[in-house]
Amino acid sequence: MAVKKKLTFLGLLALLFSCKEDRPVLEIATPTKTGYGLPEINLSNEVRYDKILGALVGSAIGDAMGASIEMWHRKDIQRKYGYISGLTPAVRYQSPEGTWGHNLDSGSTTDDTRWKMLLASYLKKYASSPNADNFAAFITDYYISLIPVSNANLDLVHPDSLDTQIEKLDWIKEWARVAMAYKKGSKEYQKAINRFYGGEMSCAGMLYAPMFGLLASNTEKAYSTAYEHAIFDIGYAKDISGMTAAITQMALQANDMETILNASVFVDPYGYQDSRLVGRIAFAIADGAEKNVKAAQELVNTHQLFSSDPITWKVPKGYPGSQDEWVRQEFIYQALEKNKKAIPFHAGEIWEIAFTALVFGKGDFEKTLQFIVNYGRDNDTVAAVAGMILGAKEGYAKLPKDLKETSLKVNKEQMGIDLEVMAKSILNLQIKH
Repeated sequence: MAVKKKLTFLGLLALLFSCKEDRPVLEIATPTKTGYGLPEINLSNEVRYDKILGALVGSAIGDAMGASIEMWHRKDIQRKYGYISGLTPAVRYQSPEGTWGHNLDSGSTTDDTRWKMLLASYLKKYASSPNADNFAAFITDYYISLIPVSNANLDLVHPDSLDTQIEKLDWIKEWARVAMAYKKGSKEYQKAINRFYGGEMSCAGMLYAPMFGLLASNTEKAYSTAYEHAIFDIGYAKDISGMTAAITQMALQANDMETILNASVFVDPYGYQDSRLVGRIAFAIADGAEKNVKAAQELVNTHQLFSSDPITWKVPKGYPGSQDEWVRQEFIYQALEKNKKAIPFHAGEIWEIAFTALVFGKGDFEKTLQFIVNYGRDNDTVAAVAGMILGAKEGYAKLPKDLKETSLKVNKEQMGIDLEVMAKSILNLQIKH
């Protein structure tokens, strides 16, 4: 009986397929996605240099604006500084991820700018063949060059000299552990990447990913190159790193902020949006950030909010806008605070604050960076990301005079980072293949 049923079923299938051949079939094609933005940008050397320098200086300005109050809560910032509108002295203890020097002048930068310098050096060497293997080797080689026994210039007799070298090693050792494991194979790499900075989804790739956007020929190439180099990222942090590079690349070719930010919507070469049940988390975060800004703009009861709790909504000293404008800004801050993660340098949190600020600022460099810095949390990293995007958009010539000149001078004379030399060194490099 079972055999007869099986034969009958097979017969029906054969009949269906034979009938199908006799019927005309309408094939409706699946949509074909096109690249977002120009397939290849064509800038003169003069314009290209201005935009690259603008991106590097814009990032350094953001880093420096947050250096003195990195990781602070906004209320503590207000108590000490009021509303920060420019550069403040980097009054803080030195640390591996910090300034590498106690209490430095206004314009001093942290690891966010050092990472741009490190990437410029990597790109000079591997622009024709940028890939994860070469990047891992580069980080490993840099780490080894810092080890005291391999550094002939280190004065081992003087403890202070050794302390300085140890601090540099402390900065890169977490990264070197992953880079070395990556070269050994997948098993070792999985062990190392899942304990990187405690195993949390840190914003590792965002520290350097925008640099690929400056050299990529289009948004897709910017994303894919950054994604491949995001060997320190886990989960959707890799998508975020790719997005920051794509947005930076779009800033080279567009002036409208909505067009620039839409790179985060339309550039998705690895199909994060197709993920079952959750979709593209980074897109959902960005979409929510934009809605929070719009909700604040639509507030009609700002005076009532202020009157109900004047301490919470108190306008900080030095704030350049009105009480109404401050209440709207504080409203956005409170929305961000509800979504804060376990660590301030979580990739999702950095991405949310940066995207919120870019929507809020509408392309205004100072307004955007002030929003970020006065919110607190990991504000130097967020401001460095946003500063690079807006610097690439505006170019060095259009950046605020005092901020850009101080940034160039202090980074060159005190931090040992010549941003103009960096810009020239990568000017003619381009990632195409």
